[in-house]
Amino acid sequence: MNAYWVVLALAIASSMGGQTLLKAGSGAPDFVAQLLDYRTILGLCIYGGSAILYIVALRRIPMSVALPFTAVSYVAALLIGHYAFGETIGPLHFGAVALICAGVVLLAWA
Repeated sequence: MNAYWVVLALAIASSMGGQTLLKAGSGAPDFVAQLLDYRTILGLCIYGGSAILYIVALRRIPMSVALPFTAVSYVAALLIGHYAFGETIGPLHFGAVALICAGVVLLAWA
C-alpha cells in the first residue's frame, strides 16, 4: 500500500470524526448556538482537513477508484450513529450497507 492509500484512509477517518462532532453539536437549543458550539467548530475544521487529505490522495488515485472507497463511511456512520447516539438499526439498514459494500468490492475488482 502506498502513501496515497494511507492518505485516503486518513481522509475517510477524519471525515467521519468531523461528521460525528457535527452531530454531537446538533444538540444545541437553536441553530446559532449549534454553529457556535465547540464541537461544531472543531467538526468543521476536521471535516475541512479531510477534504485536503482527499485532494492529496486524488493526486495518484483515480477518482473513479477513490470515491467509491469513501463509501466505507456509510458503514462507519451506521455504527457510530448506533453506538454513540443511540440510533436504531433495522434490517433495511443492514441490507443497504451490504449492497454498498458489495458495490465497493465490485468496483475494486473492475
